[in-house]
Amino acid sequence: MDAKNKNKLLNLISKFLEEKASTKEIKNLYNFFLSHQKITKWPENFESKEIIEDKIYDKIQSSVKIGPYKSIKKVIPLYQRNIFKYAAAILIFVSAGYFFLTKEETTQNTAPIIVNNNIKTGTDKATLTLGDGTNVTLEKGKDYIAEHIESNGEEIIYANSNNSKSDIVYNYLTIPRGGQYFVKLSDGTQIWLNSESQLKYPENFIQGQIREVELVYGEAYFDVSPSTDHDGAKFKVIHRKQEVEVLGTEFNIKAYNDETEVFTTLVEGVVKVGNSSDSKILEPDQQTIIADASNIIYVHAVNAKGETSWRRGVFDFNDKSLKEILKVLSRWYDMDVIIVDKDIESELFTGTFGKEQNIEDILFLINKLTNIQYEINNKTIFLRK
Repeated sequence: MDAKNKNKLLNLISKFLEEKASTKEIKNLYNFFLSHQKITKWPENFESKEIIEDKIYDKIQSSVKIGPYKSIKKVIPLYQRNIFKYAAAILIFVSAGYFFLTKEETTQNTAPIIVNNNIKTGTDKATLTLGDGTNVTLEKGKDYIAEHIESNGEEIIYANSNNSKSDIVYNYLTIPRGGQYFVKLSDGTQIWLNSESQLKYPENFIQGQIREVELVYGEAYFDVSPSTDHDGAKFKVIHRKQEVEVLGTEFNIKAYNDETEVFTTLVEGVVKVGNSSDSKILEPDQQTIIADASNIIYVHAVNAKGETSWRRGVFDFNDKSLKEILKVLSRWYDMDVIIVDKDIESELFTGTFGKEQNIEDILFLINKLTNIQYEINNKTIFLRK
């Protein structure tokens, strides 16, 4: 490392320790660690490596005392570098936060095989299907304006207008793999749609009557306009496995076609989750689970903020298996994943990835930390021991 880059790195470390580093600077710090394996000569006029290591360790500890990271006690070398040397878990600086892996340190890594990496980071895109069957492509840099509808390519907004029952027209918003989109309904309800999802909803609701939308499949986060603003009209989200009834609240529904369970997570307020044979009232930080094999609704406590982190631009994994993580990432990056050695599917990870990160960076980190080998061939990833 030359003197200029070394000083820049030390300056970033100092700003981090002083809690003055911006998100961009933390990302730069992370990038420095990616490109520089060691600092071979530490400046004499700077605090020793050991002191810096202790300070960073203390800073990390103070920032992970709550939530899913509270059980993490120590940190070990980042890519086997000298800058971190604590045992039990590995910490990686990522643009959106931290990444921990509860694994022992590895010492051997094989270079990845990359044959035309055509995997792109997800972006804002969707297909709007109007009441007459017309399909409209929505994407960044492309505006769409129609009667009561406006989109800037990143979101679609419906204006409120008086309506009668005979005038109800339904639209569909379909999000492909590698996409996400935001919609604001005519009643003011805000909905964030994740990759590979579809929502059915009316262009306008009838004042005073139940406001009803359908999550056909996929995942959506709802911030519902309160019933007090709509003559007491309740809001319902229908899915083939359940019905969620709310007065005004924030919650998340995950119901992918390729998964056997439907998850409803309450962030704030109160919701009622029900079906033909069961019903449950949820409180914040609770989640219902309905399996395909049964209509029974199970309730358990969760960290709602972590479960819904995708809406805020990050993926927050808490003791998730490699198989589960790659299923989530495959939707966002629109890629196929083949795990050649099945026994690595159950490797557990806890951590946070920024959704803007390049997939190759994420795979590189996993490889360095676990010695799991990867190959990228066009839009397919192969993982093996």
